[in-house]
Amino acid sequence: MKSRLTVSIVTYHTDIDELDRCLQSLRSPVVERIYIVDNSRQAYISDYCRAKEGVEYIGSDNVGYGAGHNKAINKAMATDADYHLVLNSDVRFDPTVLEQLVDYMDRNDDVGQVQPKITYPDGRLQYTIRMLPTPKNLIFRRFLPSKLVEKNGYRYLLKFADHDREMNVPYHQGSFMLFRKEALRQIGLFDERFFMYPEDIDITRRMHRCYRTMYYPKVSIIHDHRAASYKSGRMLRIHIVNMIRYFNKWGWVFDRERRRFNRRLQAYKK
Repeated sequence: MKSRLTVSIVTYHTDIDELDRCLQSLRSPVVERIYIVDNSRQAYISDYCRAKEGVEYIGSDNVGYGAGHNKAINKAMATDADYHLVLNSDVRFDPTVLEQLVDYMDRNDDVGQVQPKITYPDGRLQYTIRMLPTPKNLIFRRFLPSKLVEKNGYRYLLKFADHDREMNVPYHQGSFMLFRKEALRQIGLFDERFFMYPEDIDITRRMHRCYRTMYYPKVSIIHDHRAASYKSGRMLRIHIVNMIRYFNKWGWVFDRERRRFNRRLQAYKK
């Protein structure tokens, strides 16, 4: 019997057409159940979900991205599915992508987490696999002139690497993260101290300690990336506060594990 997966999507005043496009991508025989965690408790999202077979609506206060997904993952742990997909609503792809990724995970039991190639709608590559960040990386990307940002980003965003080859990377951006459930039981779920933004860095890093966390470019998806924190002062403040929490947890300057993980990535230079 082919392995199956569950899916969670966290919404917050999400456009229903966007959500519908995303769910069309999930029309795959490997999908066992879809959980929509609505952090805005909107009736139109509830009504939409209840009209869909195989979709479970979970109304929630605005607990944040990682904590929202945890509500669904805790339910998913009680199913027979082998894998769980954390997904953004602004993502779309051919449904066969899921079957190919499940097959890849089935063939590689030392892989705890996988991410496909991710592109913008116009086909440009999104650099969603990265080094573990230093405080300097984030300051440069946020506040310095674009030429300095580009120079800093060349290493941090792994632009030196060939993005058509598989890579074992310690940071997957959170729009599409396929986890092995057995591995999640071992490392734990999202750290709910992070309301939004570094929860994807934190969980991939913890997974990377115990399993391979793979970038698999033989399949690709489309992500309508909005970069909300670049457009909203409130979201920028949330981003800064949560990155401070991240560095308080893992270390600001003296982070030997970060240096070790990042050094290994030099092996992927073109």
